[in-house]
Amino acid sequence: MAAEGKKRILVVDDDQELQNLVKALLERGGFEAVPALNVADAVQILRARPMPDMVLLDLMLPDISGLELLRQMRAKEVFDHLPVIILSALADPREIRQGLELGADRYLTKPYIAHNLLKTVHEVLRQGRTRIET
Repeated sequence: MAAEGKKRILVVDDDQELQNLVKALLERGGFEAVPALNVADAVQILRARPMPDMVLLDLMLPDISGLELLRQMRAKEVFDHLPVIILSALADPREIRQGLELGADRYLTKPYIAHNLLKTVHEVLRQGRTRIET
């Protein structure tokens, strides 16, 4: 955990404006937001210590897709406990199912209501990782 007992949340999204909004929202909710504009930055943050307590992940990223990052994370035991919430404009039921099957704990579509995002972050952190058997 971060200093002062705040949970660290990695926010992976290439939209700088959305990054700033999510960061401000999380900080108002008592969290430490750690931004990453692409997968390369996210991987660097995930390898550093302390590891984030959660990942908020967009799917449409410039280097590789968020789904591919999620697949790579779930293939490594070190990330097995790390909750992931997908935040995406992709609202197709197939995309949602695929994200959950690959190991996301929740899938929220953009635009989302700030209250719902914070509520979901709190719930997932409280409940821990969800494992969907396929």
